[in-house]
Amino acid sequence: MTTTHSTDTAPGGADDTSSASSFALLAAAREQVLTGGIGLSEAQVLEVLRLPDDALPELLALAHEVRMRWCGPEVEVEGIVSLKTGGCPEDCHFCSQSGLFSSPVRAAWLDIPSLVKAAVETAATGATEFCIVAAVRGPDERLMTQMREGVAAIREAVDINVAASLGMLSQEQVDDLADMGIHRYNHNLETSKSYFPQVVTTHTWEERWDTLTMVREAGMEVCCGGILGMGETLEQRAEFASQLAEIAPHEVPLNFLNPRPGTPLSEQTVMPATDALRAIAAFRLALPRTILRYAGGREITLGDLGTRDGLLGGINAVIVGNYLTTLGRAATDDLALLGELSMPVKALNATL
Repeated sequence: MTTTHSTDTAPGGADDTSSASSFALLAAAREQVLTGGIGLSEAQVLEVLRLPDDALPELLALAHEVRMRWCGPEVEVEGIVSLKTGGCPEDCHFCSQSGLFSSPVRAAWLDIPSLVKAAVETAATGATEFCIVAAVRGPDERLMTQMREGVAAIREAVDINVAASLGMLSQEQVDDLADMGIHRYNHNLETSKSYFPQVVTTHTWEERWDTLTMVREAGMEVCCGGILGMGETLEQRAEFASQLAEIAPHEVPLNFLNPRPGTPLSEQTVMPATDALRAIAAFRLALPRTILRYAGGREITLGDLGTRDGLLGGINAVIVGNYLTTLGRAATDDLALLGELSMPVKALNATL
């Protein structure tokens, strides 16, 4: 399947809003979000996503003020590693780890010593969070056993928060992960409820939502975000922001599609940088108190200059180093940029 970039995301937004209405919209958002701490509604987010390019600097500045007011100046830094790569039975159209597509990624398991080594190297960068990821529909007993052993070994070797992303869970598995001391569980909704069937057909959006609900009730922090630029409309982006606000995650990782060879979205047009920055600011205004994390795809969507703009436009967390199947920016580059912007890395004891 080949999709094309949404016509709703033409440069400057679908509606070329006048300067006066842009000013009025941002003034209202300032009062509601910056002063009152109340996130924008779905309809308001859509208005923000339709702002013209000449309103973008003011929008980003407001989003940065909101981030500083309600989250503070610290930036949470995280590294991720794949415990089980490739061979996934699901058909997520963006993912090169699906065993259903002719992508170059093949199934592989990471052993415990390599997992510990990755955690130690992640901590050495200054990161306070280490996320163990597996390309599965949900964990089987082999994977849960590796998690128990791996988490115990990491805790003996290094002082770092351990998060996990293992797909959809049963209640027993949720309880088991909580008992292991998993600090945060990542399970992305990926996109809006209305667009999800265009991206995944082997499971439902509701199944993902159910896992997130169980995770929260077990006392773990909820990490839930998704991927922008998969062909969704601006309306569906606004819907997605609203649905994330409803689940109220502790953290929202924002990915931008990096089209992978062999996947159904391999020919998807890369999201324009201006649209990506508008979305970052809009999601910050919808989620004023949430950790908003740079994740995959920012390198090709935003580049170095855009990465800086996003950090000054609402982002307050970063995945450093490489992602699961794609290359990221060097951790030293991101940390140097944070230093240049006088943004302190969040201390470990502050995240416990």
